[in-house]
Amino acid sequence: MTPLALLFLLVAVAAIWSLPRQWAPVPLLATACYMTLGQGTELAGLNLHVMRLVLLAGLVRVLVRRERAAGGWSGMDHLFAAWGGWALAASVFHESPSDTFINHAGMVFNIAGAYILFRVFVHGREDVVRLTQVLAVVLVPVALEMLNEQFTRHNWFSLFGGVPEEPAIRNGRLRSQGPFAHAILAGTVGAVCTPLMVALWRERPWQARVGMCACGIMVLTSASSGPLASLLVAMLALLLWRWRHLTRQMRVAAVVGYILLDLVMKAPAYYIIARIDLAGGSTGWHRAELIRKALEHLPEWWLGGTDYTRHWMPYGVPWSENHADITNHYLAQGVRGGVLLIVLFISILWAGFRYVGRLVKLEESHPSGKPFFWWCVGCSLFAHAATCISVAYFDQSVMFLVMTLAICASGFKAVEAEGIPCARENEELAAGLGTAHVQGDHGTVQKLS
Repeated sequence: MTPLALLFLLVAVAAIWSLPRQWAPVPLLATACYMTLGQGTELAGLNLHVMRLVLLAGLVRVLVRRERAAGGWSGMDHLFAAWGGWALAASVFHESPSDTFINHAGMVFNIAGAYILFRVFVHGREDVVRLTQVLAVVLVPVALEMLNEQFTRHNWFSLFGGVPEEPAIRNGRLRSQGPFAHAILAGTVGAVCTPLMVALWRERPWQARVGMCACGIMVLTSASSGPLASLLVAMLALLLWRWRHLTRQMRVAAVVGYILLDLVMKAPAYYIIARIDLAGGSTGWHRAELIRKALEHLPEWWLGGTDYTRHWMPYGVPWSENHADITNHYLAQGVRGGVLLIVLFISILWAGFRYVGRLVKLEESHPSGKPFFWWCVGCSLFAHAATCISVAYFDQSVMFLVMTLAICASGFKAVEAEGIPCARENEELAAGLGTAHVQGDHGTVQKLS
């Protein structure tokens, strides 16, 4: 660990210990954006990079102060517990259960630890607004550094190791990556955070503009089709706000459309991603073929995952002799823990969408509600879900997915906890108006004069 990284770690740990709950997520976001996975230390065979050490400090704070998540346990919390439990249990299906257990334990610690901290630190919409404001500012230095890579061909984050000094070049275009392990992941972070910046527009327009500019720069300088596609998906979801009352019909139409596409195409319908090339040099065919091969080899991994996928594709990856390039987060879950781990991960996403849908309806029932804000959060989650088809989060970028899921759960539990007082206020209002129907958080309150 370099002296600069050690100084950053000490400051981040001190901050996460001393800051008030509302500001405690700042060190987490700063670490995810400014520290590479190349900085850390090893202890008893464990890779303790800076991100894990900051997470550990945050979890110790939560235990010592006995801080709790907003509104108590949620359905998503139980799903995360089940996901983590099965990820560890699935180690027994691998060739080296002990080594796999250690590897899976690190993954579970990163994801579940970040989820717990965001759930505990974020209570309700005001905290989400504050968190998004911080995110808008934190992303600016990353965006400026990625822009600098385009002119100087030098990545300043290489000082921390884990990322190359010179950005990769594809079809004559430099692919900036900042502190992230790949240019695609760097651009993806900018794409999926864009809807959160839009959510700030009505209340914090200045921060929203700054954040949107930073996100846009990250997407463009990554020079990758994936982030551009993720951004377009997010923008499409935002445009559907006006027709939000037709979301159920949209889901049905999407399923029917996929079936019809599968009928008219010679290849399976998911091969449509092979035709998407927004930045030049896209590897969409690889992503479509990977899905096909995974389905063909389903008996090898469906139960608890597999240690060998090299034969799935005609080429491998330089960092592993046993695996193909698993550029799909859903399939990456399957390789680790079989079909059940995929189902649990999808269930977590489903819970997030369910919370957003209920939040939008609850906010619409109040004159001072902010339903569009939560719709934007849902658009960010939708961009993540779509991105997982073509990207596997294998570095600190997964923190932004976990953060989005956590604020969905915290936002809903906070509104749910405030539902009874709101319903009582509606009853009093109905009593004063005579015969009325008033929509509260827990249903319709009918009052007869």
